[in-house]
Amino acid sequence: MTRITLLKPEQSHDCGYFPDRKAQSLYVDPRQKCDVQLLTQLNLNGFRRSGKLIYRPDCPDCNACQPVRIPVQQFQLSKRFRRILRGARHWQIGIELPSDSLYGDYANYINQRHADGSMYPPNKDQFYEFLVEGHHNHRFLVARENGEFRACLVVDLFLDGLSSVYCFFDPAYEKLSPGSLMILKTTQLAQLLGLPWHYLGYWIAGSRKMEYKQQYQPLEIYKNDQWTQFKSI
Repeated sequence: MTRITLLKPEQSHDCGYFPDRKAQSLYVDPRQKCDVQLLTQLNLNGFRRSGKLIYRPDCPDCNACQPVRIPVQQFQLSKRFRRILRGARHWQIGIELPSDSLYGDYANYINQRHADGSMYPPNKDQFYEFLVEGHHNHRFLVARENGEFRACLVVDLFLDGLSSVYCFFDPAYEKLSPGSLMILKTTQLAQLLGLPWHYLGYWIAGSRKMEYKQQYQPLEIYKNDQWTQFKSI
């Protein structure tokens, strides 16, 4: 593996998942040149991307954030997942370039779903820095119905799989579970491409926001520097 320079901020900050905890991360030096091979290796070792920044949680008193991934060739559709796919069978899925129109859909999602969060109020600079800027290996997977926006999942492409970065959708269609649908469609895309993994980011023990990731089975978790079978709790 290429020698990597890691940076660690001197001060921790409030955790976004547990109000009584502090959070801190390790960052890959932004001056590091990262090709797809290096990005794949970093991803395998628990690093994630936010814009151009590549990071891994390194909290002083907590290790709740654990990367998880779906082995796509063994993935099984539950009755609920089949129902979700049927409910959106008229949606068309395609790859699109980021645009001001998609920013508008993103802003609508943040305003309606996350007005109490750190991403509110949304702005265009935030959208481009968070989702559009990167390392030229990401794509916008967009679902539309007769041309109308329904959902978008920003996905990173690695040598060994696809990685979900962030999903936003039209809240008017929340009952159709658009977030779950986009994970299912991305998993199916990885299957078609012959890629072994769909990375879902961090599962966080004790966080209700991250419980949903347990429903994708089978699932693997990265603990103690190795990938092992995830056991639901």
